[in-house]
Amino acid sequence: MLLFRSEAHVDRWLAGREPGATIPITKLAELAAAWWHDRLSSDWQPRSREQSQAILDRLGLTGPFWSLG
Repeated sequence: MLLFRSEAHVDRWLAGREPGATIPITKLAELAAAWWHDRLSSDWQPRSREQSQAILDRLGLTGPFWSLG
């Protein structure tokens, strides 16, 4: 994961290469909260691929890059 201050910064860093997925830091924070909110719970259980995909879908992170299938 790389953090950039602007789309222009991303474009300079890519230098003509194809980009992967980019999301705003606010969306990254949403993803982190949704993904890890229960991790320290005493009854935590790993989630299924379908449950993980549902988190991504709920946050609007869709498309080939975000597909866990």
